[in-house]
Amino acid sequence: MKKTKTTAEKPTFKTFILDTNVLLHNPQAITMFGDNYVIIPILALEELDRFKKLNDEKGKNARAVSRFIDSLRGQGSLSQGVKMENGGILKIPVEMPEMILKGLDNHKVDNQILATAITLQQRGVENVRLVTKDVNLRVKADVFGVVAENFEHHKVNIEELYSGSVTLEVPEETINRFYADKKIPMGKHEVYPNQFVILREMTGTTRQSGVGKVNWKDKTVVPLQMGEQEVWGIKAKNLKQKFALEALLDSTVPLVTLVGSAGTGKTLLAIAAALRLTMDERRFRRILVSRPVIPLGRDIGYLPGTKEEKIAPWMQPIFDNLEFLMDQNGESEETGEGTLRYLTESGKIVLEPITYIRGRSIPKQFIIIDEAQNLTPHEVKTIVSRAGEGSKVVLTGDPYQIDNPYLDSSSNGLTYLVERFKSQQMFGHITLTKSERSPLAAMAAEIL
Repeated sequence: MKKTKTTAEKPTFKTFILDTNVLLHNPQAITMFGDNYVIIPILALEELDRFKKLNDEKGKNARAVSRFIDSLRGQGSLSQGVKMENGGILKIPVEMPEMILKGLDNHKVDNQILATAITLQQRGVENVRLVTKDVNLRVKADVFGVVAENFEHHKVNIEELYSGSVTLEVPEETINRFYADKKIPMGKHEVYPNQFVILREMTGTTRQSGVGKVNWKDKTVVPLQMGEQEVWGIKAKNLKQKFALEALLDSTVPLVTLVGSAGTGKTLLAIAAALRLTMDERRFRRILVSRPVIPLGRDIGYLPGTKEEKIAPWMQPIFDNLEFLMDQNGESEETGEGTLRYLTESGKIVLEPITYIRGRSIPKQFIIIDEAQNLTPHEVKTIVSRAGEGSKVVLTGDPYQIDNPYLDSSSNGLTYLVERFKSQQMFGHITLTKSERSPLAAMAAEIL
């Protein structure tokens, strides 16, 4: 019998061209494309040079990328290609693209990066892919026949985002035992640590129910302990808010996320719990509240004054919630203003932009990160890793209200954190669904 000659298939490598915004989004992006070719156009480096002088997260990332590239110089010529530890090859071509793109401004860096991709394709380079977080550039790439993709290393499926609660149908005797023994075994149900559980009777006409949370230590479902309490003049208005208060007041859960649309009570509940644990029970030294400084609509530019005066417009929603809590706590307008002044002047409540948190170690503080959906996964990692001994971190936000131009509901740091931490015993989460701000706010959240 005649043997047929077989030849080994030649491995197919891909060539990824990275846009500047990918490097600013995650400085480790260069190493996340396996053993393929990674090309950074020289124009992207020129753009990075403009960002590296900034003191914000983009400036930090730009400097990190520059340092990483500089560390590779000793291993060969970057213009010819240098092998990285992950097996990939980084190349920074110095020649300018040959293509003139009709109908586009060829002086724009984005269009020149696109022209670089087209030039490589015309030279016979196979599997060229342009990686950018710029939606418009991806559209233009498609028009010119270039495969373009978003940088999705930290992307989650928002439609399947962990909600923090689960409904289980159980026999009537299980619910009766839950009320009698104050706990029931988890059994074979698929649940997560600190997940909230709604027990519903599967048969019968009485339709009994029970509410509890998962105690991962002894593998049981136990009743809520604190969700029914009044906290600084407010009580939970719905079941999900009870779950939120339970997680916020639980001293065994140092990391909590609250996700929900406008008016569901995310920030209000977080601040109320912080005041209770800091001012009344003195479990924490102070409350640290921070928000990303990203404007809604057109930016108003640089602001005069001290740091406190500059950030006051961004932190006004926090003051609004504090004033509401003073009213609900039975304080008069004059007394409430005095209490609020005492909290801020004594340092019991500290308001900081996200930029000033980086590099710190923050022990024994109740840390609230509001509007966390505007943070990248890398920024969220940086913030949570700042928590020192005895601190509690709470992140709140609405993944469908994002002002950061390079993030969406599936790629932001808040949703990424929820999915990555859902199986951890030190983590608690709940998705709030019902707006309680006002009937108008509820209708706006639903139909607009």
